[in-house]
Amino acid sequence: MESFEGPPPQVGALSLPARIAVALAVAVVAVGALYHLAMVFLHVAPSNTISREHSKAVDDYIYPEFEQNWKLFAPDPLQQNIHVQARAEIRKAGGTLSTTSWVDLTGMDIAAMRHDPAPSHTQQNELRRAWSFYTDTHDGKEQATSGDRSDMSRTYLLRILEMRFGHRLNGGDVVRLQARSATVSVAKPSWSGEKSDTQTYYRELPWWAVDNTPTGQESAS
Repeated sequence: MESFEGPPPQVGALSLPARIAVALAVAVVAVGALYHLAMVFLHVAPSNTISREHSKAVDDYIYPEFEQNWKLFAPDPLQQNIHVQARAEIRKAGGTLSTTSWVDLTGMDIAAMRHDPAPSHTQQNELRRAWSFYTDTHDGKEQATSGDRSDMSRTYLLRILEMRFGHRLNGGDVVRLQARSATVSVAKPSWSGEKSDTQTYYRELPWWAVDNTPTGQESAS
């Protein structure tokens, strides 16, 4: 008859309160993982009774950090290189204002990932998805098209810019930030015989105050 040896030594050595704490931690992680998977599933699944009934709760959870994008698998995948650039307006001692040159934030991300065998998900997607989220919820005149989601996308993009530039730069306070995209179509392969426009096109957003309030004013030079 086999004897019962009890729990493994590393677990058996824990006190009862410690075992309860470990069990609760595992339960919380498991519930959180299941909740996340359920929300993502409802977001990407075809429209159904549950997803329609709880659409607001699903959208509030998914956007902006967990939005799913399937354009890679679309019949006509993206064929453009889009670089997000930004600049800052700085107020120095005495109240004088100066403006930085445009900084290629996407280029910085690419340089940080190059030769890195395991770049982080944030490095690869944070800025790209923030820009896509913004452009999906604003028209060509930067007018909101999706209500609260438009406000969220603008705040999310501005928050990333603030993290990249900080609140102090070049000996002054960063008071406003401006972003733009530089879009270039990927050249067609020589054997295709197709022509492509490889000119760079810019989409320039208004100036935004660092308190998340868009000003829409021109930068001081």
